[in-house]
Amino acid sequence: MLTEAVRMDLPQILAPVPGPRARTLIARDEQVLSPSYTRCYPLVVDHGEGAIIEDVDGNRFLDFNAGIAVCATGHCHPKVVAAIQEQSARLIHMSGTDFYYQNMVDLAEKLAEVAPGGVDRRIYFGNSGTEAVEAAMKLARYTTGRDKFIAFYGAFHGRTMGSLSLTASKVVQRKHFGQLVPGVYHAVYPDPYRRPAGLTADDYAVQCVSNIEDVLFRHTVPADEVAAIFVEPIQGEGGYIVPPQVFFDELQALARRHGILLVFDEIQSGMGRTGKMWACDHFQAVPDILTSAKGIASGMPLSAVIAKRELMEWRPGAHASTFGGNPVAIAAALATIDLLQSGLMANAERQGNYLLGRMRDWPRRFPNVGDVRGLGLMLGFELVRDQQTKERAPDLRDRIVDMAFERGLLILGAGQNSIRLCPPLVINRDQADFAVCTLEECLRQIG
Repeated sequence: MLTEAVRMDLPQILAPVPGPRARTLIARDEQVLSPSYTRCYPLVVDHGEGAIIEDVDGNRFLDFNAGIAVCATGHCHPKVVAAIQEQSARLIHMSGTDFYYQNMVDLAEKLAEVAPGGVDRRIYFGNSGTEAVEAAMKLARYTTGRDKFIAFYGAFHGRTMGSLSLTASKVVQRKHFGQLVPGVYHAVYPDPYRRPAGLTADDYAVQCVSNIEDVLFRHTVPADEVAAIFVEPIQGEGGYIVPPQVFFDELQALARRHGILLVFDEIQSGMGRTGKMWACDHFQAVPDILTSAKGIASGMPLSAVIAKRELMEWRPGAHASTFGGNPVAIAAALATIDLLQSGLMANAERQGNYLLGRMRDWPRRFPNVGDVRGLGLMLGFELVRDQQTKERAPDLRDRIVDMAFERGLLILGAGQNSIRLCPPLVINRDQADFAVCTLEECLRQIG
């Protein structure tokens, strides 16, 4: 009897998850690991290849998380693995903040070349997104002589004390930590859920920026004391929210008017995820400073602050990092950018357009789906109680995340009631179809 060949690029669930080996390891984990980690479902990873993750019990999953938008080139891309192996056999560490690496210069030149706006740039390397944000805060203060910042509600910029002061995503992230860095003020991001009735998306976006001028600068903080405005071009943790063009036009005009630096946090949205190198490229927006991490090195710890050359003039010792720009991570990043430019960005745009095309009519077909949005392979959709009230339904969102996991699809929530889809940029059409069909099955079941 003929049997259908097993597709190694698609999920296969052998038994109810988590399996016996996974349960054993989870029990051990609970005894020794910090309970502050947020585990959404009991996935115990053994290995990965491309967009497929296999757990310790042999179950295969289609990864539409990419390690939370980190594994841009997929899991263990052979070119990235080869770059890591070759570099680690030559030199692992000597501290690029005290000495010199050729590949650190190579990557800095490459990032300066692909940075938005076509202006001269200088680069600072760290290890993580939150480190990049902390460095950008220090650089903005150093350069402007000002000490205050503006960020947006719904933003996630990190969890260390400086970046946490900018973060305004979930109260649990700030609770119990007392006084954060002073001088941080928050404004409303053009989230469609906050938009007053009768206002278009463009009008609301203009209002959000105008309120910084009319409310914050008039009543709370003098504009000439603000060093920088930090903004995610597409809000990630806040729900994968894509603002209209006019938001960036008005925000840039406001910053220029008051001599305020504009810092784009592209930690989640950058490195080809939206089908362009940076999300801000979709809006012809040019930041003074840009922060990058996550997908920059396909899973190796690396981040970058990419600043206009004239802004990064701080003196030796003003800021540094022992491991930032580690040569092995740099090698992975150089391989990553090469892969992005040689086809993966184009694939992100192609597969993202296909996915969005199949998802656009979900609000019409499924009563619990609200807004569907995104660019490239940074897509999100909202779960609502019903179409009329648009009441948020975080419980339904969490239920779909669990149901998808049981069917072999790895997804995550974002914001109060959204699901984010941020797969590796290597996904193929069959994998995209599997994800859509699985989610539609889950939506039918809850409906």
